[in-house]
Amino acid sequence: METAGLVALALTLGFVVGAGLATILVIAARSGRRMVAAQSAALPAGIEAVIEVLEIPAVLLDPSGTPVAASAGASDAGLIDGGVHPEVLAIADQVRAEGETVRRELALRRLGRPDQVRHLRMTAALVGARYVLLVADDRSESVRLDEVRRDFVANVSHELKTPIGAVSLLAEAIDSAADDPAQVRRFTARLGEEARRLAELTQDIIELSRAQGLEPLAGSDLVRVDEVVATAIEQNRVAAVAKGIEIASRRPKERLLVLGQDAMLVTAVANLIANAVQYSPERSRVAVGMARRGDDVEITVTDQGPGIPEEEQERVFERFFRSDPARSRNTGGTGLGLSIVKHAVAGHGGSIRVWSRPGSGSTFTIVLPLAEAPAAPATHERATA
Repeated sequence: METAGLVALALTLGFVVGAGLATILVIAARSGRRMVAAQSAALPAGIEAVIEVLEIPAVLLDPSGTPVAASAGASDAGLIDGGVHPEVLAIADQVRAEGETVRRELALRRLGRPDQVRHLRMTAALVGARYVLLVADDRSESVRLDEVRRDFVANVSHELKTPIGAVSLLAEAIDSAADDPAQVRRFTARLGEEARRLAELTQDIIELSRAQGLEPLAGSDLVRVDEVVATAIEQNRVAAVAKGIEIASRRPKERLLVLGQDAMLVTAVANLIANAVQYSPERSRVAVGMARRGDDVEITVTDQGPGIPEEEQERVFERFFRSDPARSRNTGGTGLGLSIVKHAVAGHGGSIRVWSRPGSGSTFTIVLPLAEAPAAPATHERATA
């Protein structure tokens, strides 16, 4: 590639992947004219060191296709994985054959692990006479989120369509059975159930929208964790009593405070407890714990439910994901509760994790930054004569 071309590529890619890659290409550009004139295969000084410290996936191949230098992300992205990926080699060959920069979108299947696909936006360019530098913008998470959004729209449409259709049919049935009071009562009861389901779904969609749009620590106050937990338990008391489930909790020895929005924190904890009650067997126990861990506060909710398979534990916080769809239809729920928890906690600068084992129940843990109570104002006694 000519010097001007390398400089142009550096300027273009500098906006995408930062100054590191631009530095590499500027080094190559400064040395390129001298290298081409000498027909040398030598590399610009320092280029390997720069590539190795890049945070983006990048690999430099010699004329034989052997990696000369690679960033740590190159292996994670699948560019090199016990060898250079064949599709990466094909791009390098194209660059050498055409002498031009190549840009391509790839869905790269990992060598030996075809079920793992990385979505990459590849850019490849000649460096020196025959070396090829390949860099990737890993768009896998973006692609996954796009798929989740599409699934969300499709699932919302489906979830709304079902109760709306049922309401319409039941309304017709009530009209047709106007002369049969027993049938009218039966259809009316079912109509109420569908209306409740529709109201729950609508409310959860609203709560999820609020949680997703929550700015970290926006409109925050000091909130007592024990009061959040107590309110969340009360919101689930009726459902728990109906199944004979005991919700047990202990107040922490010290007063634990977090900075946040009281209502949203209650929503997050209440959703975890509701999920535990929903999936727990009758006459079982749900335990809610609160504790300080260093500079954090942990809120745990433990159930005696069926547990979650390990391969599904990372997905339980996705919208509408259900570990067992058939069981979920029987237990109710909208499939949005844990997603609401995840976004509400993230909006408070916290995180959530799950431990679970099939047959042994599950424990969900919310981690929030601990807030210190404000110092009490100093008091001065008035002197008396």
